[in-house]
Amino acid sequence: MNIQPYGHSGLSVSRLGLGAGQIGDAALAEDEVGRLLHAALDAGITLIDTARGYGLSEERIGRHLQRRRQDFVLSTKVGYGIPGHADWTAGAITAGIDAALQRLRTDVLDIVHLHSCALQTLQALEVIDALDRARTAGKLRVPAYSGENEALGWAIDSGRFGGVECSVSLFDQGGLPATLPRARALGLGVIAKRALGNAPWRFAQRPAGDYCEAYWVRMQALALDTGGLPWDAFALRFAAWRPEVSCTLLGTCSVDHLQRAVACVDAGPLPAAQVAQVRARFGAVGRGWRGEL
Repeated sequence: MNIQPYGHSGLSVSRLGLGAGQIGDAALAEDEVGRLLHAALDAGITLIDTARGYGLSEERIGRHLQRRRQDFVLSTKVGYGIPGHADWTAGAITAGIDAALQRLRTDVLDIVHLHSCALQTLQALEVIDALDRARTAGKLRVPAYSGENEALGWAIDSGRFGGVECSVSLFDQGGLPATLPRARALGLGVIAKRALGNAPWRFAQRPAGDYCEAYWVRMQALALDTGGLPWDAFALRFAAWRPEVSCTLLGTCSVDHLQRAVACVDAGPLPAAQVAQVRARFGAVGRGWRGEL
């Protein structure tokens, strides 16, 4: 698995990371969770991304990977869901970081994101200052922001964060012309999420009411030619090898799916002509699309 810098933070991350949202599902057997987490590290994945809101995810990562903590970069997200503290206050950030340290069974969190708070919340600076105090106290290494659109742009330009997490996919390219190149120029690490766009190719007809519906509509409008590649390989290689991206997340609870994804990314970037096709088609039909999904 290819390893590269996470911005100017001093951390290094694998080009493919594990998005650990699905392992938070209480219906998933504990032994399956352990098998997936260890398989990810054994395959060369060195970044695992979780969040306060991902059910049992943080607790399970701590339980299964405590003895392998030195083998991976740990990314989580805070800002809400802390008893006794209003969401998006300094108290929620501070207590949320302390709770994450306990659940994840670690002395320090490598990357801590503010989890998609509004632009006005960022601009008030209270939560950013709380994140900085936690960094000064040695509880985290890199303060970061996870979100999209105007808030993402403000976070990048603020000078207060060492990294960002946002959507990057065939169907979410709004940040590629300017926003993410600016992040790279400023030395921020970039974690890409939703690389598969919820896999809209699963549906032969428009999946009305499904979370994937908007992505399916965009896929039809783009009318891309994958050159014979399976859609998942085409999508992963497009996102993971973008020069602005430090690490691209795959959300899965399947070891087989994980291993296929590793092989896809290890195959290298898409040919330049295919990347040019994707960018040209998005430029032709996607300019009117409002922000990331």
